[in-house]
Amino acid sequence: MILILFSSVFIIPVLTGWGKIMETIWGILFQGISGKILSGILGITLIWTIISFFTPLNMSVEVPSILLGLFFFFKKKLYKEFHQFSKKDFVVLSVSSLAVIFAGSFYPYILDHFGYYIPTLKWLTEYGLVRGISNTDLTLGQMSLWHVFQAGFSNFSDPFLRINTVLLIIYTLYTVEKRNWIHLCFLPVLLLFSQSPSPDLPVIIFSLIILNEIMAGQKNTTFLFAFSIFVFAIKPTMIWLPVLTFLSSLLIFKANFRYLISGIIILLLFFIKNLWTFGYPIFPLALGDVGIFWKPNPEVLKISSQFAIMKTYDMQYTYEEIQKFSTADYIRNWFSLDGIKSKINILFVLSLIIFSVFAWVKKRKLITLIFISLLMKSILVLIFSAQYRFFIDVFFVIFFVIFHEYFDRKKAVFVFSVLSIFFISILSFPEFIQSYLPSFRVGTFMTGFEKEQIYKPSTYQYEKFDTYKVGNFKFNVSHHYPYSFDTPLPAITPAYLFDNVKTGIFPQLSDKNDIKKGFIWKKMTSEEQVEAQKVINTIENIDK
Repeated sequence: MILILFSSVFIIPVLTGWGKIMETIWGILFQGISGKILSGILGITLIWTIISFFTPLNMSVEVPSILLGLFFFFKKKLYKEFHQFSKKDFVVLSVSSLAVIFAGSFYPYILDHFGYYIPTLKWLTEYGLVRGISNTDLTLGQMSLWHVFQAGFSNFSDPFLRINTVLLIIYTLYTVEKRNWIHLCFLPVLLLFSQSPSPDLPVIIFSLIILNEIMAGQKNTTFLFAFSIFVFAIKPTMIWLPVLTFLSSLLIFKANFRYLISGIIILLLFFIKNLWTFGYPIFPLALGDVGIFWKPNPEVLKISSQFAIMKTYDMQYTYEEIQKFSTADYIRNWFSLDGIKSKINILFVLSLIIFSVFAWVKKRKLITLIFISLLMKSILVLIFSAQYRFFIDVFFVIFFVIFHEYFDRKKAVFVFSVLSIFFISILSFPEFIQSYLPSFRVGTFMTGFEKEQIYKPSTYQYEKFDTYKVGNFKFNVSHHYPYSFDTPLPAITPAYLFDNVKTGIFPQLSDKNDIKKGFIWKKMTSEEQVEAQKVINTIENIDK
């Protein structure tokens, strides 16, 4: 906890200073210290994304960025803006931040932390954005902008990778500064995302902030649209937010089309980044093929698509079984999955129905646009992969729109207190959720409280791996473990290795002497097939 506090106290002024720089370039997102911080997050992330095409996001990038942010923080005397809070505000801010830091000190338990987040950060800090990296593991082709942001602070400022905890403190700061107390009700639920650099947390928080600003009549349509595109670039399932900002700017604020330019620039950077790492403009869709030679093998994409469909049904049916579903079966089986997932799916549809009635009753143009945007996003999610983690933000948005005028400070603090105790108890004593909600699988990976957390956040170390070579590619595979979160690079997960061998291909270096020049896939020769099979046999024997 103590080290997370130090990181937060250090990073927030840096972001504030960067926010001041951004305000001179793009104008003010909204007044206040939290507006500057969000502008700083946007600016420094975009700059680091561009830099990562050419160099790793290591200490030589982080230190100058920190110094520049701190220089503007003190030169412009931005620290004075922190003195605006009353004693009551300071108490709310302090207590909520303490809850955030405590929750953030627990062990990571989201499986993507080990299979996707950490490997992505390792590649970014050691090599930067690598061309065709998706050929070593398809999930690495995402390279979310949020992981670029985390990677840039992971060498010195935030070595324990708790940038989401810092973001929750910033969200608390925004809540108190804007005195929009309903956000306090969301904070306890979001504590579950504080241990890992999950992109789900920033897109939920940023979307709620942008939505709040739009509903408050914020007229800086240029920055609102640019920031909504930034949210989309972090996680494309947030397509509803740029749709909403576009429609509201056009139909409500009557803005001209010049406000789109900044957002389009960010969108182009997002497309270029994806083309570089994945081979197509939007991960993981094989759409917009421009003939890039390092794009993934079609069979690998097919396997990924089939896996996404099975994940829609919580892996409770095989792909072959799902293919035989009638339209009625698709719907009925999605609503009747074993465990908690079916309840979430039912609640999702009920929420959309309730919100449609609410929008019809209110007959306000903005609420109608919000409903249209959410409905469009929901349809796309249902078409491609109707996993609850892709539409969880919809619950927050609907609750916010319906109840944002209901919660004053007193009501919000009460809800925050009750829910914080509940969720922190789950983190501290996970046996409860493991016993009563066994279908909530991530709960099985929670470990409870350890006294060492008081000083530093809990992290895992494994550091067991074996080294192999197929063709010109020498790589590491974790020893008797399915993920490569602390395996030295270049690393391949066993599952992806098996998929490659099954399809008769294998990743190869474009230049055998320079990993930075990227990866391609290549059909294996008979000699390489023998090498790959030896690797498979060795891994299978180890697992036995």
